[in-house]
Amino acid sequence: MQTPYDPPHEPLEILHEDADVVAVNKPAGLLSVPGRGAHMADCLLSRLQGPFPQALLVHRLDRDTSGVIVFALTPHAQRHLSAQFEARRARKSYLARVTGRLEPKTGSVDLPLVVDWERRPRQKVCHQSGKPALTDWRVLRHEGDETRVRLMPRTGRSHQLRVHMLAIGHVILGDPLYATGAAAGYPRLMLHSQELRLNHPESGRGMRFRAPAPF
Repeated sequence: MQTPYDPPHEPLEILHEDADVVAVNKPAGLLSVPGRGAHMADCLLSRLQGPFPQALLVHRLDRDTSGVIVFALTPHAQRHLSAQFEARRARKSYLARVTGRLEPKTGSVDLPLVVDWERRPRQKVCHQSGKPALTDWRVLRHEGDETRVRLMPRTGRSHQLRVHMLAIGHVILGDPLYATGAAAGYPRLMLHSQELRLNHPESGRGMRFRAPAPF
């Protein structure tokens, strides 16, 4: 069950800034963009537009996911960065803690996803109407009856990592929408955007932004 919106109030952690791009370490529990209603107006974008009034959205992270997210500071940069995400040239790496002993050491989940209209905002696997979704994984280590894993999405569907892990029997710990029983009894969703690689919209040079996982 999605919890009431009570965003954290910690200061913004800026990972990088220049004339075209700003990268931020988003805290868990804060929306990337405003939700529906005045009580959900507080979000990372609105907070960032204090020091950076020109900040423009490029991509999003789920409310309960923490970690690296980038914003554009010019319309040209927004178009250029958005095109990299759409063409799957931006490379994303997440850290997650999941239930059970995930094996083998590496693998992929290739399952199409679609919104679960009766239980929105949940998503679900659907081979008839779902959109293609692909996630690669690499096990980092097993910790008792949990696994610490690196997740590398090759597509950018809503809740992709969360639903893919659920679908293979290894739900992400602390997930307020998909975890049940003991797996739900964690203080937060154990999913963190650890690294993002893309090309600078002006110079074209490769850039890498990283934020260590807080769990």
